[in-house]
Amino acid sequence: MTPRRIQQISVVLLLLGFGAALGLYLTARPPELDPFGNPLTSKKYLHELRVMGGNANVAFAEFEAWLQSLWQGKNRAVSVAVITVFLTVGFRFVARHPELFRPDHPVASERPRPADKASSGPTRGGPERS
Repeated sequence: MTPRRIQQISVVLLLLGFGAALGLYLTARPPELDPFGNPLTSKKYLHELRVMGGNANVAFAEFEAWLQSLWQGKNRAVSVAVITVFLTVGFRFVARHPELFRPDHPVASERPRPADKASSGPTRGGPERS
């Protein structure tokens, strides 16, 4: 692929991704307020989580809440924009270095192969006996 074609595809990817992110940002509603609040702010709820699953359970619940927050409101638009940048950089890397992903690449062919028994010579047991 020519560098010019890679550039064109990269620009299209960025325009589509950032366009989608802009659309999401402009149409995003403010997050709805939960009438019961966030349970992770309650000491009783955190205690129950620790009793049932230990600190790992609390950490997983906090991670899950953070991950969910990335896909709500204006944060969704920022997430789409960041994913767009990573995908475009990944595309550019693969497009500029296609030889790294071919099965006949030298790195793939340098793997050690099992030695043939006919050419292996004497074994650990000592000299060969005829």
